[in-house]
Amino acid sequence: MASNIGMMDSAYFVGRNEILTWINNCLQLNLSRIEEAASGAVQCQMIDMTYPGSVPMHKVNFDAKTEYDMIQNYKVLQDVFNKLKIEKHIEVNRLVKGRTLDNLEFLQWLKRYCDSVNGGIMNENYNPVERRCKGVKGGVMMKGCQKAAKSLQTHNIHSPGSCDPVEPRSKPGKNGVTSRAHSSGEIQALSKEITELKLSVDLLEKERDFYFAKLRDIEIFCQMPELEELPMAAAIKLILYAADAKESALAEAQEYIYQSKNTTNVEDENEE
Repeated sequence: MASNIGMMDSAYFVGRNEILTWINNCLQLNLSRIEEAASGAVQCQMIDMTYPGSVPMHKVNFDAKTEYDMIQNYKVLQDVFNKLKIEKHIEVNRLVKGRTLDNLEFLQWLKRYCDSVNGGIMNENYNPVERRCKGVKGGVMMKGCQKAAKSLQTHNIHSPGSCDPVEPRSKPGKNGVTSRAHSSGEIQALSKEITELKLSVDLLEKERDFYFAKLRDIEIFCQMPELEELPMAAAIKLILYAADAKESALAEAQEYIYQSKNTTNVEDENEE
C-alpha cells in the first residue's frame, strides 16, 4: 500500500498546520514546527498508536538532540516497518538534518498511511502520555512526558486516544444562559472560511516549495564541471539569477545563445 503513494498523490498536498494539528491532537503534544519532529520519536509513536504495542517505546528517545540519537529512533522505526511489512524506506540521512520539506513529506506520507489503516480514529484505550513514559531512562521522566502529563492534569482538554480536537464548552452567563458573541451559524461560516484560507495557504506553500526544489536541482545541475562552461548552462543561469523580477531574462538568455553560436561559427571558419 505504501508504495502506491506517489509524489503527486493528494497526501502530499496536506499542509503543515494540518499535520501539526494531527500530531498534537493524537499524541497530546504541543509541537509548533515540523522540524521538531525530526528526531523520529513522533513517527515511532504514531505507528505505535496505529498498531498499539508494536513499537518498543523503551527504546525511543523523545529528547534526542544529536544525529546519533535520532538515527537510533529511526532504526527502531525501520525495524517496526519491516516487522509489519510496511514497504517504506526511510531516508534517515535527510530527515535528521531537520529540513522542513523532507520531514513534512515523510509526515504527510505517515498521515496518509495511518488514516488508511484506522480511518484517523485511534484506539480509545491507547494513552499516548502513558506510552511515552515507557521511554523513561535511568528513572528520569522525559521532558515530553512531563509536559504532557502536566497539561492533562491541569486542563484535561482531550480524551485519551482522541485524534479530533474537542470544542471548548461555553461558560454560562449570569442568568444561566450560555453567552454567545455570535450566532452558531455565523461561527460556522467563519470557521469554514478560516479553514478554506488555511488550506489555500498550505497548498500555495507546498507548490512554492515544490518548484523551488526543482529550480535548485537545475541550478546544481548547471554548476557541474562538465556543463558549467557550456553556453546553454550559462544562459539558464542568466534566467535563474535575474535580479529584476518585473522583466523576463529570457530575451537576454536567447541573445547570449545566439552570440555564442555566432562566435563558435567564426572560430570554426578561421580554423578552416
